[in-house]
Amino acid sequence: MSSDGKKGQTGETLEPVLLVKALDQNEQVQYTVEECAVDLSSVNVVLKDGITERMPPLEVERAVDKNKQVEVKVQECAEALATVNEALTDGIGEYKDLEDQLSESNAALSQSKVQEERSRQISLHDAVTGLPNLTLFNDRFRHALEQAKRHVWRLAVMFIDLDEFKSINDAYGHDVGDRVLQMVAKRLSAVVRSGDTVSRRGGDEFLFLMLEAKDEATVAKLAAKISENIGEACEVEGLKLTVTPSIGIAIYPEDGQSPQELLKNADTAMYAAKQQKKGPSFYSQVVVP
Repeated sequence: MSSDGKKGQTGETLEPVLLVKALDQNEQVQYTVEECAVDLSSVNVVLKDGITERMPPLEVERAVDKNKQVEVKVQECAEALATVNEALTDGIGEYKDLEDQLSESNAALSQSKVQEERSRQISLHDAVTGLPNLTLFNDRFRHALEQAKRHVWRLAVMFIDLDEFKSINDAYGHDVGDRVLQMVAKRLSAVVRSGDTVSRRGGDEFLFLMLEAKDEATVAKLAAKISENIGEACEVEGLKLTVTPSIGIAIYPEDGQSPQELLKNADTAMYAAKQQKKGPSFYSQVVVP
C-alpha cells in the first residue's frame, strides 16, 4: 500500500480502510458515551445521598473526582467524534469523486459506442442513398446462400441498371442526379420484403436479393413491380425526369452455386434486357453465344 493509504502500487483504489476505521471508532465512542452515562448516574446518586444523608466528605470527594474523570472522557469522546466526522466527510468526498469519475467514464464509453456504431453504419451503407453498399450486400448474400443450401430454398438476385440516368447527370448535374438516385432507392425499398436486401452497387446500378423465391412466376411479378415503380417520373426542382430500369435475374440453384457466379449471370441477363427492351430478363432465357 502507498503512503497515503488510499492507493496500491498498481494505482488502483483499495478497500476504503480509513472509512471502515472511522466507523469502528464511531462505535467505540458510542460505547464510551454509554459508560459515561452510567458513571454520571452513579455519581449523581452518590452526591444526592451525600447531601441528604450527610455522607462522609471523603465519599463526596471521590464522587466529585469521578465526575471530573467523566468530564474528561466526554471531552475525549467529543474530540474523537470530530475525528470520525472528518474521516467520514473525507470518505464521502472520496466516493463522490470516484462516482463522478465512473459517471464520466460511462458517458465517454457510451459516446464511443455511439460513434463506433455510426462509423459502422457509414462503412456499410451508400453515402447518397443510404442503402446497404456492396460490402454489406455481399455479406448478406453469402449468409442467404448458406441458408438456402441448408434448407433447400431458392433465391433470386436481380441486377438493375438505369438506362437514361447518364443523360440526366450530363444535362442537369450530379445534384439532380443524386436526387433521382434517392427516389429510385426509396421505390426499391418500398417493395422489399422481410429478409430481402436492396443495395446500390455503384453509379446507376442496384442489386436486389430475394429470399425464398418460390418460382419464376413469383420472381417475375416482383421484377415487374420494381420496373413499374422505378419507371414513374421523378419530380426534381420542377423537372419531371424518367429513368427506365433494365433488370437481369439469376436464380439459385439453377443459375449458379456461388454469389460470384449468380451476380455474373444476373449481369449477363441485365445486358440482354437492355438490348431487347422487353422488360426483366431471366438468365435461363438468355442465349449465350
